[in-house]
Amino acid sequence: MDKLIQLFQDMGRLWGAYGSAYLGGVWSTLKLAFIATVIGCVIGLICGILNTIPYAKYDPLPKKIVLKVIRGIVRAYVEIFRGTPMVLQAVFIYYGLPYFSGNTMRFDSLWAASILVVSINTGAYMAESVRGGIISIDPGQTEGAKAIGMNHFQTMTSVILPQALRNIMPQIGNNFIINVKDTSVMFIIGFTEFFAFHRYITGVNNMYFPSAAIEMIGYLCMTLVASFILRWMEKWMDGKNSYELVQGDQLTMAAGTYSHPGTPFDEQSREKREVLKQSLKNRNFSTRGDR
Repeated sequence: MDKLIQLFQDMGRLWGAYGSAYLGGVWSTLKLAFIATVIGCVIGLICGILNTIPYAKYDPLPKKIVLKVIRGIVRAYVEIFRGTPMVLQAVFIYYGLPYFSGNTMRFDSLWAASILVVSINTGAYMAESVRGGIISIDPGQTEGAKAIGMNHFQTMTSVILPQALRNIMPQIGNNFIINVKDTSVMFIIGFTEFFAFHRYITGVNNMYFPSAAIEMIGYLCMTLVASFILRWMEKWMDGKNSYELVQGDQLTMAAGTYSHPGTPFDEQSREKREVLKQSLKNRNFSTRGDR
């Protein structure tokens, strides 16, 4: 118990001395994660759409070759950036490009380099999420859209993508939360976000564990708030409950209480149903035993 009290006291002293630095790191982390997630979603959306463009045996040979090449490039991009750690991707992009280009391709802004690294990494994961969201839509909807004269672009933008977006919304939120935590590896190229401030502060006063406790609480608060906002967005995209919509339909509530004589498909009144039921009871049907 004494150690726990001592921990809180040390955390209080650190926050009193470096609170503004911690908050600055939180702001940098959230901004980088948000921008990179948005750009990564755009990259993943483009790759997912390109990866699901259909082609048939009777299509022209150049079209099939182009689509196969595009799918091969997208597949290589996804496998490379999903199969390697982000910290090494940052090293290869930030230090590798100047190395191979003789410093002609170098980053003058750490923000630009960090956004590029996290965005490309996020896009690789989102490409597969978008592809899965598109193929999860019932193929009958695509056939129905083509039946009313829609081309592939109109079908994707008006029918498939709005539904696929709702299906992949949890994955978008998951990638944002992952980015909030994984931006900590950007310290490898000198970007000062939340975790980088922790390294700087512990290098000054050697209070590593109390500072790490502040970091852990800070990351947990950021991810919990993000989860709450994303769950609210999912409920907002779902709209109102369908049961309430049905109950508010006056035509549905009045079903069975009116009659339209003369047509076999309209509902019958209660009196007519009683007469029909009584007439069926009075009939004498022959059974197999009576024959």
